[in-house]
Amino acid sequence: MNKLEKLLQKLCPKGVERKTLGEIASDMYRGSGIKRDQVTEAGTPCVRYGEIYTTYNIWFDTCVSHTDPNTVQGRKYFEHGDILFAITGENVNEIAKSCVYVGHEKCLAGGDIVVMKHNEDPKYIAYALSTTEAQMQKSKGKVKSKVVHSSVPALKTIEIPVPPLRVQQEIVRVLDNFTELTAELTAELTARKKQYEYYRNLLLSFGDGSSVQWLTLGEVCKGVSSGGTPLKSHTDYYGGSIPWLRTQEVKFVDITETENRITQLGLENSSAKWIPVNCVIVAISGATAARCAINKVPLTTNQHCCNLEINESLALYRYVFFWVSSQYEQLKALGQGARSDLNVGIITQYPIPVPPLEKQQRIVAILDRFDALCNDLTSGLPAEIEARRKQYAYYRDKLLTFKEAVS
Repeated sequence: MNKLEKLLQKLCPKGVERKTLGEIASDMYRGSGIKRDQVTEAGTPCVRYGEIYTTYNIWFDTCVSHTDPNTVQGRKYFEHGDILFAITGENVNEIAKSCVYVGHEKCLAGGDIVVMKHNEDPKYIAYALSTTEAQMQKSKGKVKSKVVHSSVPALKTIEIPVPPLRVQQEIVRVLDNFTELTAELTAELTARKKQYEYYRNLLLSFGDGSSVQWLTLGEVCKGVSSGGTPLKSHTDYYGGSIPWLRTQEVKFVDITETENRITQLGLENSSAKWIPVNCVIVAISGATAARCAINKVPLTTNQHCCNLEINESLALYRYVFFWVSSQYEQLKALGQGARSDLNVGIITQYPIPVPPLEKQQRIVAILDRFDALCNDLTSGLPAEIEARRKQYAYYRDKLLTFKEAVS
């Protein structure tokens, strides 16, 4: 019998009580909007809702963003141990993703974030809210459309097991060990990717004396388009044979297949349209905004993709892809509104250095070889990380499944 089993037998022999977040929370409230242009390098730490999806995992102790609190109306703060929920997203299966802050500064919560205060072990609550069963509750009743929303009342109905504090702490200890092992592998993979990015950016740096012509992305295209989303209420628009790419699949990769497919009827009754192979696809909305990809097969996209069909008499499509990839942070910073969305105009007006085609070919050849080398070096790491994550998810769900107390 392991330590956890002994604690369960000793402290809750009749089972573990389940409680709703409404019962657990001592307070629950929404944050206040912090726009992209209000984010500063220094100031009061803050979290914007998209960062919960893209930056933070189960717990974090340092904010990546800061702001001047004097520019934020209706300021809402969070502190050590508070749970944060992102209540707006693009994916029903990830809506209301949550994490816990375990740092010690007083921080600002952005719009579309819900803060939950409580008196349980902070990491335990975060782990319990990340289980498959908890996510099913978060997704329940949410309508899949352009944007998915949750709310404070909906969050309050989510039910999780709440064992005694000593049991919570032992579960946290075990799951933290799993998390640290995966983090070590992820850090190694990240270091290798950063090395690749350094040499890519070096190759794409052109001095004043170099023979490059500066154009816009729109000027190196022979076609620019976005897509569309067939109405969700028409079930006969989905499940067909036409590949349909969503923004969240745009992740600096070559795309050979899509997660979703639509029917010919769905294509005819929406603004979705076929695009040819080798377009540079730039996400313009949501958590993946400013990321890009190349489609290696003909496909259709949703309306949050800007599809650049490159005029290869001016620029090679892979050269454009490498350039746009190198400009991720700069493009992302151009986002507008509370969601920091881009648009087709911002993308097509973005500058690109265009050297002679022969030089572009040399740059692409070097980067392709370097990319292949990095992939060879890291080929085992992504698979091992994915295996660890699956193992972690299995044991997390198992550890957080208890005999239910009978009242």
